[in-house]
Parts: sequence; structure tokens; C-alpha cells
Amino acid sequence: MSAFSKILIVDDEKNTCEGLAQFLEALDYDVLTASSGEDGWKIYQQEKPDLILSDIKMPGMGGIELLEKIKRANPRELVILLTAYGSVEDAVQSMKKGAYYYLTKPVNLEELELLVKKALKSRELEEENQELKTALFSERFEEGEIQGNSSVIKNLLNKVDQVAKSNATVLIEGESGTGKELIAHRIHEKSGRAHHSFVAVHCAALTETLLASELFGHERGAFTGAYERKIGRFEKAHQGTLFLDEIGEISPETQVKLLRVLQGGEFERVGGTKTIKVNVRLVCATNKNLTDEVAKGKFREDLYYRINVIYLKVPPLRERKEDIPLLAHSFLKHFARLNVKKITTLDADALEVLKKYPWPGNIRELKNILERMVVLSTKDKITLDLVPEDIRRSSVSGSPAFAPASAPVPASIPEMEKELIIRTLAEVKGNKSIAAKKLGISRRTLYRKLDEYRLE
Repeated sequence: MSAFSKILIVDDEKNTCEGLAQFLEALDYDVLTASSGEDGWKIYQQEKPDLILSDIKMPGMGGIELLEKIKRANPRELVILLTAYGSVEDAVQSMKKGAYYYLTKPVNLEELELLVKKALKSRELEEENQELKTALFSERFEEGEIQGNSSVIKNLLNKVDQVAKSNATVLIEGESGTGKELIAHRIHEKSGRAHHSFVAVHCAALTETLLASELFGHERGAFTGAYERKIGRFEKAHQGTLFLDEIGEISPETQVKLLRVLQGGEFERVGGTKTIKVNVRLVCATNKNLTDEVAKGKFREDLYYRINVIYLKVPPLRERKEDIPLLAHSFLKHFARLNVKKITTLDADALEVLKKYPWPGNIRELKNILERMVVLSTKDKITLDLVPEDIRRSSVSGSPAFAPASAPVPASIPEMEKELIIRTLAEVKGNKSIAAKKLGISRRTLYRKLDEYRLE
């Protein structure tokens, strides 16, 4: 954004206003002028300029008040404030209110030219970044992870869109592979914080020490290996959204620290004494029943109520089977394009088998299976012979066929999960890192499951 960008100058001093206008017009900017804060506000609403230059001291509505009104209308607007007084108090106040920068009169025109170019360039980069975010969000839709015609998914997405407009803390519960992080992304993208950062932390993948450092940052020398200061995820997510996945895995000590941030919006870095204040919207996800964890004494009740202001339940794929054809075709299209293959459809028999399978790994498992079938296909459609044998067997029993047909059918979700882990470990010859990746979980979670199901 350079030539023909629209700049509004608001100043009650006629000579200053005209002089700045002539200078900026000579640089090929489209310049608008106003002689008062009130007129400036009216012109802003009508013209939506790319940048506003406003004097601070004016009769009636001053520059600070105009800045506040503009920022309430659009927090992303660029406002540079001018004053003949140049007091530190004015500078601090204007920057706190969201001014892009602060200049004293008489204005140094070379400094103004550089500042205007820098401000407009930052706006251009931000808009490009937003376009990229929108494109990526659209791609996630295209890949099928959040699509669905079932009433259960439509109701969920309607609730998500409603919740997104608030600043309330959200708890998303659902089995592994159901798309909880994608729901968190949607909440952020449709919120007033969308132009700020979305920061994700996968709690189960980190030890207690590393998790505290990731969340709150640390000071140099805080522990062995802390050679320099680290900015934590809370600070990085300031004004944006922080997503904590698998929050049920955090230790009691970290739960206490997290509770403090939620209560007062402040914390100290590990090894530090300075109190840092942040404004962050928290979205949490869990594949556990946290009510049970509270009853067992493994999760703090006060923290549970803090994060569970809004509760969203993501249904497993077996409860929205009517969405399988739509999801399967979306994945097929995505992986066909990715692998440069002209595959356009799924054979009716293949699709019927996919619809009957209970998908203990949910959408993540469906996506992996579609990718495998697309890669192995030599035709223009996916046929029944490409569907893995264990899934084909399940079309008869209605339950996952993890073992030979003579083996007993798992009777519960935990048993399905156990058998899925056994099957995956067998496929990768016991390599736990690869198994965890295929299952879509962290190594730490896999080890916990192995211990839970006594598979070691």
C-alpha cells in the first residue's frame, strides 16, 4: 500500500493542516482534512481512510477522544497523534490507547514520510496475513475436518459461531481425532480477536518444567539450559487466543499457576519476579471427562469451573455417520490433488463399508485411510478392494476388526482404543514414536495409555 492510500488529517490549526496535506499529496497520497475532532469522526465514518493523523489538543473532541472512538469502531485502524506540547504523559496515554505513533510539532517532514510509509506497510502486511489466515481456514473446511450435514454437527457449529463473539473461556470435550483444535481455530477466526495471534499448546507433549516454561516463559538462568530469556505462550497470545489441548494432563502445580492467570490476568516468568499482565482468551480441550478427574482429586474444582464457562461437546464420528460420505469425498479430493491423481469418486460398495465402520480414531482415522487409498489407487475411483481388510470385516460385525474374525469383538470404547493401539504398534513393529504419530497423540499420552491398559 503506497500511492493512492487515503490519509485523513485532523487539526484545528489551518496552516498546519494545509501544509501537511500539500506535503502528503505531493507523495501521491489521497488526502482528506478536518478542522475538528467532530468533523474528523464524520469523515472517518464516511471515507474509511487507511491512516489518520490527528492533533491531540483541539477544542471540543480532542485527539485522544477521537482515537478512542476510532479504535472502538475498528481496533486495527492506524492513528498517529500530533501535539505541540510533546509531554511524556500525552505520549504514554496515546500509546496505551492504541496510537500507532506519536509526533511533536513542528513536524519533521522526513520523519513523517518514513513513519507514514512504515505504518501503511504494516497495514498491508496485516491484511495479507489475514488473507492467508482466511485461505488456510477455507482449506481446512475443504479438507472436510469441520464439514457436516448432520443435525448434531450443525447444532455444534451454530453454537461455536455464537460463542465466538464473546470473550468467555471455552472447554471443548471430545475423543481424540474429532477435530477439537479445529473448533478452537473457528472460535478464534470468528471472534473479535481474529487479527491477533492464535497460540496452541499441546500440554500432554511436555514435561511439567517444560510446560511451565512454554506457558509463562522463563528468565535467563532460571534452570539448567536457560541461557536466555524466553517469552511464554501467554505473552505471545496477548490480545488473542490461547488454546490448551489435553488440559486434563497438566500437573497440580501448573493448575495452580494457571488458575492465578485466569483470576487476575497476571503471572511471573519462571525464575522471574516481575509481574506480567496479559489479556488472553482461553480455549481448552480435553479427551477426558474432567468431572470424573475432579471427583478423583486429579483436577482442581475451582480451575474446572474457571475453564468451563462455555462447554462444547464434539461428537465422535460414529454419532454422525451421515457425514461420512461428505467427509470421505472431501478428503479424497484433497489427497488426489496433493498426489496429482485424477481420482474423482468412491465406489458405492467402498463407501458403504466406510459408513458401517465405527471409526474409533474418528475423523483423523478416516483421513488417514482416505490418504492411504488414494496413494495406492491406480484407477479414477476408490474401489472396495482398496479398503483395508480390517475395515471391510467390520461391515459385517459393525465393530472394528482389529484381529482375525474369530477374535472376540471389543465391547466398549476403551477396549476399541486398546485394540487400536495394539494394532498400530504391530504395524510399526513396536516403534512408539511412529505409533504415537499414526494415532495422532503424543508419546507421553501413548505411554500413559500403555500403562493404563497394561500393555508394556
